[in-house]
Amino acid sequence: MIFNSVQFVIFFAVVLTAYWQLRFKAQNRVLLVASYVFYGWWDWRFLGLLFVSTAVDFLVGRALGRDADEVPATKRKRLLLVSMGVNLGILGFFKYFGFFAESLESSLASVGVDFLAPSLGIILPVGISFYTFQSMSYTIDVYRRDLEPVRDFFDFALYVSFFPQLVAGPIERATRLVPQIIKPRARPSADDVSSAIALLAIGLVKKVVIADTAADVANDVFGRAGEAGFIELVIGVYCFAIQIYGDFSGYSDMARGTSRLLGIELVENFKQPYFSPTITQFWRRWHISLSNWLRDYLYIPLGGNRKGARRTYINLSLTMLLGGLWHGAAWTFVVWGALQGLYLMIERSLGLDSDPSSKVGLIARTLVTFHLTCFAWIFFRADSFGDAVDVITGILSFRAGVLPVLGIANFLLPAALLLVLIDQLQIRTNTDAGLPRLRPAYQGVAYGLAAVGVLLASGGTPVPFVYFQF
Repeated sequence: MIFNSVQFVIFFAVVLTAYWQLRFKAQNRVLLVASYVFYGWWDWRFLGLLFVSTAVDFLVGRALGRDADEVPATKRKRLLLVSMGVNLGILGFFKYFGFFAESLESSLASVGVDFLAPSLGIILPVGISFYTFQSMSYTIDVYRRDLEPVRDFFDFALYVSFFPQLVAGPIERATRLVPQIIKPRARPSADDVSSAIALLAIGLVKKVVIADTAADVANDVFGRAGEAGFIELVIGVYCFAIQIYGDFSGYSDMARGTSRLLGIELVENFKQPYFSPTITQFWRRWHISLSNWLRDYLYIPLGGNRKGARRTYINLSLTMLLGGLWHGAAWTFVVWGALQGLYLMIERSLGLDSDPSSKVGLIARTLVTFHLTCFAWIFFRADSFGDAVDVITGILSFRAGVLPVLGIANFLLPAALLLVLIDQLQIRTNTDAGLPRLRPAYQGVAYGLAAVGVLLASGGTPVPFVYFQF
């Protein structure tokens, strides 16, 4: 398994202490070794996959970087296909082989054909979708001549495996992260350290205090999807919306804070997405690094919005369908992606993809967008398509059940208000951390409450990060 919280704190303290005692090249080597130790701690056997992706894309990148007269256009395309074939082949085998084999078995059985799909017992490597997309984007950028190839193999290996964001993002672009790796880094300033600590504190609160507690409620309700009352189901859906936002944005905050202490800046991955008045804007503020990746490497190459309305809708649908499938090998994720594509198509066709002009319209549209997002989360969270249907029918039929008043009062409202408070602090201070902009006394109170909250909430069974499975 990946380091637990205590192990990671010790691990990072050792790395950080050694890191700033060394010269630039030695710093990179320490980070590379630390990244492979971090990933290998989960299962050392999958370090080979990480190395294969790294080696193939490094060699392809070097070949693509040669002069045009040395490497003709046809050969450059073949080289790019090698990179994409290896990366997508590894990802497809480990993540989707079982899904497609079982789907084929079910399809053939429906027409009376007996077929037993082979069961290979494949283990899904943690974070494989993240580092595969990150590594593959490098060769695409070099192919487009947007980036010069990295000359040092170990520097490139660090780009692919940088441990703060290796297993759950953000998905860093080579054009942004590589220049920070290949050039000497200055020690973080006092402001950098202050904001990094704030991001770590906010991330811990989001994950441990909010997301893990919300997970208890969501897991219980979704586990009883066929029998829970409609109010319980609604609360379960809201709790999952809170859980996944607190969990994933909390990880991103901690990744950015950790990286900032190392003198490397990671891209902001969340920007108060539940305050979005449109689904279009939601996808500019939720998992920003994936949204941008899908836009630049899939939606735009498909034609984007340059070939008429009909083609635009097709491109949106394909992009979001593949985005859904990227998240997991299950039909529930396909439906979730299809819903996102449908939302975007309806918004665009009705001219509702821009922000409302009035404050009342802004609030109303934000509430509608949030609830459309929550409806789609049902498919994202459900263990099966049948469970998702049970949740929806249970809500729409107003199925009788116990009214969990204490659950609403004791958890749901406080958790929602705490998330809103954190988001509003970042909005009003126009910073990614917010806390350093408060008066010292208020900062002390905030950090004290955060420490107490994390200690009180961390006594139960640890809840893995949701996005580790992707």
